[in-house]
Amino acid sequence: MQRLGLAVGVLAASLALAPVQRAHCAEATASPAAAADYEQAIPGSNVRFAMIAVPGGEFLMGSPADEPDRGEGEGPQVRVRVEPFWMGRCEVTWAEYRQYMRLCNAFDEFDDRELRQLEDQHGVDAVTAPSKLYDPSFTFSAGDAPDQPAVSMSQYAAKQYTKWLSLLTGEFYRLPTEAEWEYACRAGTTSAYSFGDDDAELDQYAWYYDNADDETHPVGSKRPNAWGLYDMHGNVSEWVLDEYRGDWYEHLSPGPVSAAEALCWPERLYPRVVRGGSWNLDPPDLRSATRRQSDDDAWRAYDPNSPGSPWWFASGDAQDVGFRIVRPRNPPPRDEWPKYWDADLPSIQRVVDQRIDKEGRGERGRVDPDLPAAIESLKLIGD
Repeated sequence: MQRLGLAVGVLAASLALAPVQRAHCAEATASPAAAADYEQAIPGSNVRFAMIAVPGGEFLMGSPADEPDRGEGEGPQVRVRVEPFWMGRCEVTWAEYRQYMRLCNAFDEFDDRELRQLEDQHGVDAVTAPSKLYDPSFTFSAGDAPDQPAVSMSQYAAKQYTKWLSLLTGEFYRLPTEAEWEYACRAGTTSAYSFGDDDAELDQYAWYYDNADDETHPVGSKRPNAWGLYDMHGNVSEWVLDEYRGDWYEHLSPGPVSAAEALCWPERLYPRVVRGGSWNLDPPDLRSATRRQSDDDAWRAYDPNSPGSPWWFASGDAQDVGFRIVRPRNPPPRDEWPKYWDADLPSIQRVVDQRIDKEGRGERGRVDPDLPAAIESLKLIGD
């Protein structure tokens, strides 16, 4: 059960990532040319993030019928084949997300000076920048330190973040599919949690309702799972690409199916899936197989604008929702990348266009590897 508790964010210690820990995995085995973990700098900043190489393999998605606290929609179990990928060692932090948030001012200035103009507002290199925060004290109420996870963004905003990062770096980043997320969380285990079945050990691995004091905490400050991924249980719930359907596993079981085939491409505005539990949830909600549904209308209930922001949620229940990113070892063809980044329903795109073009809330601009230098040049142009 979700419990709501908000507190003013406090400064936290700087992030110190522990060495990556590995464990034997019975079902997931790395290929002979296994990829290495790596760090990536966000171009134009001194902010870096770490990516963990996740080996390909097969696993059973969902929970067995006899797992305590099993939730609706967690079965029947499905055997899923997963291709190798990299996943963010930690959830995306405010230090990282603020680089994307700053696009709004930069794109606004480019427009004023008629620089870097878009030929097509929905073109492949067009990224929408999130609107300026209506009430930062609310958005940051669960914590706003650079090493705390960013929260309260919509799934659309999280996807646009991955588009921005991809166009800056030239590598294909996206949100994980639900199957990829659970596979990475389990790290070869079949237990309720990635560390076993005893939730008495949860304090070592997760921030959750009983120990989080109503706020997020610095990423990477608990123990990682066997593949070196931190905060897969707790801290913040994490967006994946999928629509939530309670009967989805019934259509897939028993498998095997690929992770791509297991992806439930959204056909409705919500519910979408968020995974991993959060600081605001209880132990059963942090299990590896737990599926949480978004409730976009409730999460936007206090938004003072109409239509509600396509980038931000403004209600307390979304203060524990964030995301982490993945990069496939074998990306799809380049012309398929926007499917993972852009609005997947016409209704979402209409709201985005209205907010930008009619209300001036949020901005749209061109992103490529030259963007950081162009932003820096604005300082030289002056007024």
